[in-house]
Amino acid sequence: MRMTEKYDAQSDGWSERAYADSASYLAHRAETIQRLGPELREGDILLDLACGDGGLADFLPAWLSYSGVDASEAMVAAARASGRDVVRGDLNDYVPPQQVAATTCFRAIYYARERRAFFALARSYTERKLVFDLNPRQYGLDDVGADLRAAGFEHLDVRPFFAPQRIRVPAPGLGVLHRLEGMDALARLLLRFRFTYVCAAS
Repeated sequence: MRMTEKYDAQSDGWSERAYADSASYLAHRAETIQRLGPELREGDILLDLACGDGGLADFLPAWLSYSGVDASEAMVAAARASGRDVVRGDLNDYVPPQQVAATTCFRAIYYARERRAFFALARSYTERKLVFDLNPRQYGLDDVGADLRAAGFEHLDVRPFFAPQRIRVPAPGLGVLHRLEGMDALARLLLRFRFTYVCAAS
């Protein structure tokens, strides 16, 4: 079975079904992308790798130009049906037609055939920052940082991302989780059991 076949089958309503509360999850992702690392400015292009149906686009500010890439033909079709600018491509070798201010890659860094090579490719067309999520129970921050430096990135900003994917949490509970992201000791403790980091390499 091709890797994309399971995503082809799930393309209808992907963003709504992939998260228990897709609106709050994707809104928090969009906010984190903007505030972590170098600032984004009006007219900047954001390239979203392995974007699925491009649901993130709906939560980014209108002044930011969104472009998505996904390996699944069905996901690309679903994205375009929703009016989102998405093309088919593999994050391991896709190169956009022009430089972009920011590149994002969420829930997909493990699809990189060789992580350092992927970082180097992204660095070649990304002017300001590469933003991606990282499971610290699966990948070491020091190892990832070394690969980023080898690829030409000089700085790495990291922030915990406490947004439940499979459980819908009432707004007050989400507020508590989001505040915990800034509490270093408690955040590190929680990350030992679940959730991820968002990393911005620049």
